[in-house]
Amino acid sequence: MDFIDIGLISSYALIGLCTLAAVIIPLYQSFGDPKTLLKSGIGFGIMLIIFIFSYFFADGSSAGVDESTSRIVGAGIITTYTFFFLAIAGIIYTEISKIFS
Repeated sequence: MDFIDIGLISSYALIGLCTLAAVIIPLYQSFGDPKTLLKSGIGFGIMLIIFIFSYFFADGSSAGVDESTSRIVGAGIITTYTFFFLAIAGIIYTEISKIFS
């Protein structure tokens, strides 16, 4: 085992610790203020609803993969497009509202 292996193992361990910290610390802080947890839950629920609608609109036909995999990939693509256009609409709305305020 040389220095490169030790460095890679250390890097993987630090990435894992940072990932855990990025998930656990906000959850811990949000339990102190339940209103923020409710807002996060509403946002997650809206994202889940958009993904479910995208799953039903996704086409299940694709060469080389089964239908369920094709529908999940299609739903992910449709969800990505939906959030992209919602972000663009939000940016346009923000800029127009700045002009008139």
